[in-house]
Amino acid sequence: MEEIHIRDEFIKLGQALKLAGLVDSGVDAKYVIQEGHVRVNGETEYQRGKKLHSGDIFSYHGQDVRVS
Repeated sequence: MEEIHIRDEFIKLGQALKLAGLVDSGVDAKYVIQEGHVRVNGETEYQRGKKLHSGDIFSYHGQDVRVS
C-alpha cells in the first residue's frame, strides 16, 4: 500500500489524489470523485473537499493509499 505524508491536520481528497499521482489535475480529481470512482475508508465518496486525516485510506482504480 502506498502512503502519502501530510504535515497539516488534514488534506482534502482532491489534493490527496494529486499528491499520490493517481490523477493529473484537480479537474481530473473532481470528475473521478463525482462519478463515484473513489472510496474513502471503504465508502464511496462524492465530495472533493472531504477532509482526510492520518490513518485514512482512499482507493482509486484498485490502488489503496494511506494518509500518514
